[in-house]
Amino acid sequence: MNRVKKIIGKIPGVKRAYGHIHPAIYESRRKFSKECDGNLSYKNYVENSFWEQKYFAEAEGGGKLDNSHYEYFFTTHFDLAKEYYTGKRILDIGCGPRGSLEWADNASARIGIDPIADSYMKFGIDDLNMIYVHSGAESIPFPDSYFDVISSFNSLDHVDDLDKVVMQIKKKLKPSGMFLLLTDVNHKPTPTEPQVLTWDIISLFSPEFSLIKKKHYEKPDGDGLYQSIKLNEEYDHDNSKERYGILSACFQKITNSKE
Repeated sequence: MNRVKKIIGKIPGVKRAYGHIHPAIYESRRKFSKECDGNLSYKNYVENSFWEQKYFAEAEGGGKLDNSHYEYFFTTHFDLAKEYYTGKRILDIGCGPRGSLEWADNASARIGIDPIADSYMKFGIDDLNMIYVHSGAESIPFPDSYFDVISSFNSLDHVDDLDKVVMQIKKKLKPSGMFLLLTDVNHKPTPTEPQVLTWDIISLFSPEFSLIKKKHYEKPDGDGLYQSIKLNEEYDHDNSKERYGILSACFQKITNSKE
C-alpha cells in the first residue's frame, strides 16, 4: 500500500542542546534531523524523540518494543473476545511503533495510521505483520465504511484537528462497526497533546454512534494511561481537585447512519 506523506512544517532550531542524554539517542536524533530534511512539524519531532527514548530504554541490546498489553485492552477491557475480530478490518489511529495490532492474527486487515510512521522504520516495524500507513487521521486514505473496528488508544488528544478526525472516524467505520476509545482528559495542552479533552468528548460522536459502555478512571501521578486503567480506580467526580482523568468508551455506529 502506498504511504501518504503529510508535511506540516519544519523543525525550528535544528542546533539545540540536548543536555544529559543517552549517546545513542543523541546520534539517532542527529541522523533523523538530517534525514527528515525539515519535513516534520516540531510536534512530530517531539513525538519521534519520545519513541526514541522508549526504544533505547526497552529495546537496547537487540530487543523490541513491548506490545504484549494491547490484546487485553482490545478484548477483555471492552468485553470483546479475540474471536470477535475474526475476518474483520481493524484501524488503529495514532498506533505508534510497538505493533498494537500484532495480536490480531485472525483479522482480515490490521492497519495502523500515524503521521510519523515513516520514522518508525528504525524501530523495526518492517518485522511486524500489521500494515503501517504514514498519514494523519484528519484524512484517512481508505474508502468510506471500510473498517469493522476503529480504535484510538492514547491518541485522540494528539491530533491536529479534532473535528476532522471525528468526522473521518464516522465516515470510515462500517454501519454496526465498533469504535474503541481510551484517552486522557482534563490535562493541560502540550506540544504533542494539543487537544484539551473533557468527559463530554463523547457527545461529538452523536448522533451517528451509540454509546455501548463507558468508564471514568483516576490517573495517579506518574502512572501512564494503561497502568492507570489496570489499577481500576473509578474517577471521583465529587472531588473538585483539578487533575487528569482517563475516559474509556465503546461506541457502535448506527446501522442507518448516512455517514
